[in-house]
Amino acid sequence: MPAKSKAQQKAAGAALSAKRGDTPKSKLQGASKQMVDSMSEKQLEELASTKRKGKPEHVS
Repeated sequence: MPAKSKAQQKAAGAALSAKRGDTPKSKLQGASKQMVDSMSEKQLEELASTKRKGKPEHVS
């Protein structure tokens, strides 16, 4: 599933970093806190690897 916005892609990247142990979970904020617990590493990789070109910053 591709990310729908740049913000979603960035949050997935942060959650993926925490899931892999590169970033402490305590440093996460907002949506990335929920993503790290509710999504698998593969799902996070798919969201984080989405191309940013043409994506809006936020989706309402």
